[in-house]
Amino acid sequence: MTANKKIHFEVSERKVLLRIFDVISVLLALYFVGRIFKFNYFNISADNYYWTIVLGAYLTTLGTVFEMYHLQVASNQYQVIKSIVLTASTTVLLYLLTPIFTPNLPNNRMQIVFFYLAILLSLMLWRLFYVKLLASSRFEKKVILVCDKDQAEELISALQDVDPHYRVAGFVNTDANNTDEIVKKKKGSVRSIPIDQLERFVTTHSISEVVIASQKTDGITVNLYNQLIHLLENGYIIREYTQVYENITQRIPVQYVARDFYRYFPFSRSNQNQLYLIIVRLLEIAISLIGLSVGIILLPFILIGNLIGNRGNLFYVQERIGKNGIPFKIFKFRTMVKNAEKYGAVFATTNDARITSFGKFLRKARLDEFPQFFNVLKGDMAVIGPRPERPVFVSEIAEVMPFYETRHVIKPGLTGWAQVNYSYGETIDDSLIKLQYDLYYIKHRSIFLDINIMLKTLSTVLFYRGQ
Repeated sequence: MTANKKIHFEVSERKVLLRIFDVISVLLALYFVGRIFKFNYFNISADNYYWTIVLGAYLTTLGTVFEMYHLQVASNQYQVIKSIVLTASTTVLLYLLTPIFTPNLPNNRMQIVFFYLAILLSLMLWRLFYVKLLASSRFEKKVILVCDKDQAEELISALQDVDPHYRVAGFVNTDANNTDEIVKKKKGSVRSIPIDQLERFVTTHSISEVVIASQKTDGITVNLYNQLIHLLENGYIIREYTQVYENITQRIPVQYVARDFYRYFPFSRSNQNQLYLIIVRLLEIAISLIGLSVGIILLPFILIGNLIGNRGNLFYVQERIGKNGIPFKIFKFRTMVKNAEKYGAVFATTNDARITSFGKFLRKARLDEFPQFFNVLKGDMAVIGPRPERPVFVSEIAEVMPFYETRHVIKPGLTGWAQVNYSYGETIDDSLIKLQYDLYYIKHRSIFLDINIMLKTLSTVLFYRGQ
């Protein structure tokens, strides 16, 4: 038996591919424009190589902010056009305004027009090619899931909702061997594969890997085990579900691991790295001072809006749980009506009637959180970390989720991995998903992940998607 597998790209490979070809397409376009139209503003040579480096850095960084490397956006030709226009326009503007690192501004304004059109059109052509060809079903990754039938729908949706190029072609039911079983999901259905047909199905349907998700060891029969061994010997990849889930969703699947998982949970070394912690703390002080300065400038406008729209105290003080479970007072601009919780504490919802019209604006623009820079300056909070929760909700959620208080091993933050990847948490189920993101951050905490979160936070603010 030989492996008959289609070409596919992993999530990380697609993102690297997009970045590399974004830069290459722009540089090629600028080269040809220079040769055809006597374009002299941007010349690629050994003497000015740093112009190219700066342009590539601006392009990929701003592309991250404007979601050009978000796979769902990159695979949708209408969404990606919006991101391309924003990225190209901002890149050109920033490049023109930084002549210390870039060429001097040209005297002929048509040179600027050529520069902008070369970047915009080259990105458009390359990304439309990506949508039509590389993001098509030709390059999707097809997998088989080995799991219990009652788990299948949730497991399949969790993987496919994150990566549009990841397709579960079928599942082997470890509870029973029934060829007529079908799992309904959002985009169609996935059929059960009889155990004795697994090997043949994998070889005839160009399957890339088999993912084991069954939590019942007795479900892995001798027949199934032998087929998996044969597939492994013939070059097929067999992986455990929690590993696949973490790699694709960038969350920790706490609902599929044992209650004592923390014994095996490899917390990031950055949590104890003194150099990292010192650098982060110095940056937090600088960022909080800048944030407070901007807040003071905006304060008169917010004060007027509060008097008209909120008609209550400008500041709102609330108790939250911090590092090591120690409570602290958090500061916010008021966004809700007076006595919003006269009947007791409840989760805020997306269209919460208690939030005033001006409060909605503050939340969407993330302006309501500016006073929390004072909490960062005091050391109660970090700039990046899990969002601090109220004691009543911590107690309630911890009873349902035994891992919830693991969030408290680091300081809570103004923004975090959960905030930039998931919408407002309105229910216990939402809290579980946000917990998965928070634990992923704690496990993989690093300066690179911190930078990624900061860029995604800028995207959230610019697209007015605050919570």
